[in-house]
Formats: sequence, structure tokens, C-alpha cells
Amino acid sequence: MLTLRKASDRGAADHGWLKSFHTFSFAGYRDPNEQGFSDLLVINDDRVAAGKGFGQHPHRDMEIFSYVLEGALEHKDTLGTGSVIRPGDVQLMSAGRGVAHSEYNHSGSEPVHFLQIWIVPEVAGATPRYQQEHFTPEQKRGRLQLIISPDGAEGSLNVRQDARVYAGLFDGSESATLELAADRYAYVHVARGSVVLNGQRLSEGDGVRVRDEQRLQLSEGVEAEVLIFDLRPQELPQMP
Repeated sequence: MLTLRKASDRGAADHGWLKSFHTFSFAGYRDPNEQGFSDLLVINDDRVAAGKGFGQHPHRDMEIFSYVLEGALEHKDTLGTGSVIRPGDVQLMSAGRGVAHSEYNHSGSEPVHFLQIWIVPEVAGATPRYQQEHFTPEQKRGRLQLIISPDGAEGSLNVRQDARVYAGLFDGSESATLELAADRYAYVHVARGSVVLNGQRLSEGDGVRVRDEQRLQLSEGVEAEVLIFDLRPQELPQMP
């Protein structure tokens, strides 16, 4: 069963320097029907103006990853990490027992567009850590590249949860299929462009809850970039 969450139904916030869409309840946006899905708690679609960003702030017991679509995002944290994240890079910060970080647009002239996604960990109070990897367009073109997993398979980043995240680029005749185990849920998010999922056309910002499906087929993309989350079969996130 596929349950569509249209882009236009998401929460929206405009702070001038920051324009954000919230797939699930976040900050000032609250929807009792949108409190996350399985272990997926947050998908924020953020556009940050040149030279602006989020000052240092704390997190704990959350797996937080950033996926840059356009521009460059500058990250600094209390672990001593300093990095710039560009399209193709995937950054994963495991907050564990506590870490603080800041995120700024690295450019003084161009905006940055990125997704920030939170996954609830399976354990509390773990040691904080930072990971970053680059995945080329060729790795994602017409296929689903594993970018996050619990065991770091295929060069993916290691997440502290029974969750896997795939990224793919689809245009024209390109297509890919993901086989799901019988006892799994999934969530599909269209980061940009449009694509057909199991016969249903999806547009930029659309999301789909997937239950009781064992095959997900992506096809007929129009400059599409897609993330698929392979998740535990539970309705709502539960903190450890």
C-alpha cells in the first residue's frame, strides 16, 4: 500500500534567510497525523540564503544526516569536525550522549539547498561521531545507491538503527527496482524533479509511506533525484 504525502501539504516556514518545508512535525509546525514514520522523524527541505545559517546548537540521541542538492553547506561541531558538504556528499552526525554543531551556507553569494533528515537511534547515550562520504552521479544514475546502512555496506555511512537509505537519479528511460523484505516498511521522498513509483507519478517534495509492498519500481524520471528509506515495520518513531 502506498500512501501519498503531497509536497503542497507539508508544513512551511519562511524566516527570510531560511525557507523550509517540513514533511513531518517540526519546530512551530505541528500536525498530529504527521509525527514521523517508523524510525524516520524529520525530513526538512531547507534553502538558506548566502552567508546565513544555523548557529551552534546541541543535539543528543539522534542520527542526523544532511544531503546537499545545490550549493555548499559548512559544518562545524564540538567533536572538532570542520567540513564543507557539496552535492554528492552525505554527512551523518550521530549525536549520541551530546554534541553541538553549526551549519552555514558556505557561499557569500549563492543559496544552498539541502535536506536535513533525522533517524531515531536504537541506543541512547552512545559516543558521538561524524561521518562523511561522496557518492558520484555515476553511482546513482539509473540505479539505487546505498548511502546509509547499519553495517556500512557498499561504502555507505554507518547508522545506529535498522534502517537503510538509497539515493538514485532518474531521467528518461532509466529505471530501478528495490526489493523489500516481507516485514519491512519504506518511505520514498522525491528530492527534485518527478518520477513514477509503481505506476504513480510523484513530483518534487512528494513523499510516500510504503506498507505491505515487496517491490518498488522507479521509472520515467524527469531530472529526478530520489531517496528511499528501508525501515522497520512500525508506525511511529520511539526514542530508545
